[in-house]
Amino acid sequence: MSSPDFMASVFEDARTHRFFTDQPVPDDLLKTLYETIKFAPSASNTCPMRVLFVTSDDARAKLLEAVGDGNKPKVASAPAVAVIAHDMEFYKHLGTLAPHLDPESFAAQDEAKLKMQASNNTWLQGGYFILAARALGLDCGPMSGFNPAKVDELFFEGSSWRASFLLSLGYGSGENIRDRAPRLSFDEACRIV
Repeated sequence: MSSPDFMASVFEDARTHRFFTDQPVPDDLLKTLYETIKFAPSASNTCPMRVLFVTSDDARAKLLEAVGDGNKPKVASAPAVAVIAHDMEFYKHLGTLAPHLDPESFAAQDEAKLKMQASNNTWLQGGYFILAARALGLDCGPMSGFNPAKVDELFFEGSSWRASFLLSLGYGSGENIRDRAPRLSFDEACRIV
């Protein structure tokens, strides 16, 4: 059972942060973050999300080569940036993750079908990732304003990982926080049949 305060901290009170303090995010907290979200569901437990945590100055400089101008200050100020990626060869782990599935049938699928499976489930897992980061006291700044092919070239060359989105992580500075944008009402967004 969750408390109203906890739910508010994860959903209602949380905001997208664009700028961060220089307080570092410890590696142990990043490990705890992954160890927490790995249990969240994905389709047939395929778990295609992979995460590259960018924390060093050298890796950040490299990442900035692939980030759009409007997002460069956001990436530069974050003590950690998670490159949320999908593994195009996620099926190689099905023997462990989903032994009820046939890895060979996935391997035989065309690239477009594999990409859809990997990408859709990574976005699902990425949502859990943001919520878990907030629950652990981190502020987040998800962004898509970057060149995924360039990130793949810089960080994932020769691997089956492909960049999906970037997520700045840290302790928000409180600068340039936008007011809560409106949301659709239940009656506008939902139906019960």
